[in-house]
Amino acid sequence: MAAPPCDAPLTAANNIQPFFVLHKAATASSAPSSRARRRIDASQSSSPNAKSAKRSRDVEAEDEEDEELYEQLRLEAFHRTWSKIQSTIDEVLRGINLKLFDEVLQWVQESFSAVRAIAEPCHDEVQQPHPLLTDVICRRIPTAFVLTKNAEFVDDVTTFRDLAEHLESNGCHLAKLSAAELSAKHGVGGCFRNLLRQLLSDVPDVADVSALASWYCGTENHDQPIIIVIDDLEQCSGDVLGELVMMLSEWVIKIPIFFVMAIATTLDAPRKLLSSEALQRLEPCKLTLGSPSDRMNALVEAILVKPCAGFCISHEVAVFLRNYFFRHDGTITSFISALKLACSKHFSMEPLSFMCMGMLEADCKEFWRDKFETLPQVMRKYAFGLPSCTSGKNASNFSNNLVEGLSELLKLQKDWSSVLLCLYEAGRHDKVQLLDIFCEAVNSNLQTQSASNGDLFISKETSENLSGVKLGSDKGYIAQAMNTIRYLPMETLLRVLEVWSIHLKGMSEISDKVKELQSTTISADSVRTTQKKWTRRSTCSIGNGTVPLNDKAVVLLHDVTRKYLVPVECLPFHELICFKNVGILQSALIGNPRRMVQLDLLKSQSHLKCSCCSRSGTAVSGSLHDTSIMCNLAQEYGDVINVHDWYITFEGIVNSTNSKVKRKSYSSPSKKKSKSTLPEGEAMIQARFCRAVTEMQITGLLRMPSKRRPDLVQRIAFGP
Repeated sequence: MAAPPCDAPLTAANNIQPFFVLHKAATASSAPSSRARRRIDASQSSSPNAKSAKRSRDVEAEDEEDEELYEQLRLEAFHRTWSKIQSTIDEVLRGINLKLFDEVLQWVQESFSAVRAIAEPCHDEVQQPHPLLTDVICRRIPTAFVLTKNAEFVDDVTTFRDLAEHLESNGCHLAKLSAAELSAKHGVGGCFRNLLRQLLSDVPDVADVSALASWYCGTENHDQPIIIVIDDLEQCSGDVLGELVMMLSEWVIKIPIFFVMAIATTLDAPRKLLSSEALQRLEPCKLTLGSPSDRMNALVEAILVKPCAGFCISHEVAVFLRNYFFRHDGTITSFISALKLACSKHFSMEPLSFMCMGMLEADCKEFWRDKFETLPQVMRKYAFGLPSCTSGKNASNFSNNLVEGLSELLKLQKDWSSVLLCLYEAGRHDKVQLLDIFCEAVNSNLQTQSASNGDLFISKETSENLSGVKLGSDKGYIAQAMNTIRYLPMETLLRVLEVWSIHLKGMSEISDKVKELQSTTISADSVRTTQKKWTRRSTCSIGNGTVPLNDKAVVLLHDVTRKYLVPVECLPFHELICFKNVGILQSALIGNPRRMVQLDLLKSQSHLKCSCCSRSGTAVSGSLHDTSIMCNLAQEYGDVINVHDWYITFEGIVNSTNSKVKRKSYSSPSKKKSKSTLPEGEAMIQARFCRAVTEMQITGLLRMPSKRRPDLVQRIAFGP
């Protein structure tokens, strides 16, 4: 960067703003004058290739406009797609938490009725400082301990935000206290003052409980309880929270204040945090939030299994996201962030990814047809040249028709979704998770497309072979789900068939087979035999006494799976909606920042796509940024770099660039108006060298010289 002018104010040095220095332009002479430019244009127009050159420039300008247009379309498609996914996530989580919210509201109403049954003081009694009753039982504050089972607090933020809104919408007075407010730094006084700010419009200078009592005596505030929500109990100061409990317990009959405290680990946390005296002032009630696995199953069903937004992921990406979820202790927020990153990477990398928006339209075929007709010939050729359309195993009648191919892909995805949900409904009775079945079902090695079109029911001997050999020998989750059907009690199996009929509602042929199974009559003796078999968990084969209905259900599920459970990576044009580059996602989430900085510095020419650097070939161009030059020069050394040799090489590159610029300025058409650039002084080159070395040291690519060897620095290399 150029040095600031001498007359710049001193405060400008402290004005540190974020900036990115991607390329240091060569110190070339000033731009040619308008007269010189007219002479150049005139000389070009007289040449025989002037028309072709102008035509090529027009084509390039048109291509740039098309590229900007489709980039804008991809950006719009990403925003619409992720907005749909995010709204689905919020709706699913709110629906899961609604059961807990109703339980908390019911507990609040019951606790308020119990407090009012003891005594209902008048306004004068409420404002008096002495306690109304001296009984210890009447000083206990109703407290709901909500076990969230989350290792990370980040998943609880939205849950307790929605809980506060739910309680407030049902007439309760709400106040939220965070762990930072219940700290030793603020003390109980600062904590109580913050509580008053959330309830009172005007907080007095001396904040005490009498101010809260005066506010509660108001007509509009008197008939509702006050709920204090603490969303992270383990991080609070036990002394401060204990003092707050002791202070409010003296007023619990006058002012019905209840606690709702979130516990992430175990229900023993309050006993470890609070003193025995504070614990005696609490009337506990234990409530439990749904487990992270239950929430994950609901999210996977809503955003990955069901085609809610037209975006999906490949098998490798699904396995990576599953492992990423479990390595972060089952944090739902980390999984959602990773999925959003995968979605953004897909729309930024795939040229035709804006076609995903068609699945959000009412008439998707019309949308795809309009977009396809406006595509340039190059993008049409790219679409029909996708690997899914050119490979022999994926070739189909729709490989040469983008609109019909996407329509068929959408239809097959809906059938795949229905069958997968049927498998999960069977497997969840054996504690099989939907995310595990999903990762197995999206595997392209799953050969399910070669199913026959005949009758789905096969002979009993064949079913024994299928169940005993193929399903029994395979240890996958799909085989486990099918095997579960063989041992289900009759009542449970009938409920499973009812759920199957809901999932397979759009598939008339399969739905009729399910109805046929539901209408099958079973004798009472057979039902009792099945129940005995279920309690013993017999491992014998299907033909040794299992009820025929279980046998037929297994065969039906097996054939439906073989025929309709077609992974998306086996379908034409799946690249337009499916993100498959797990390497980019892995490097972005797990990260190797110093290696990425090193690679970016070494390949700055390819990132910048500048003409001056590409002409030099493999040689290091002096027009690059100083840090990029130094990083490229460092590759010529081993682990130890001699600082003096390094500087001499850097100085030579800088001086060679200055000499080229000087010669170029002498040969310029506007020779009289151009100003010759003087070569930089040695002091300036040394300053640039020192700054580049410092930047490499800050980014972790270099260790500075030691006192023993001040002339050597150590290079830290990442990869080849």
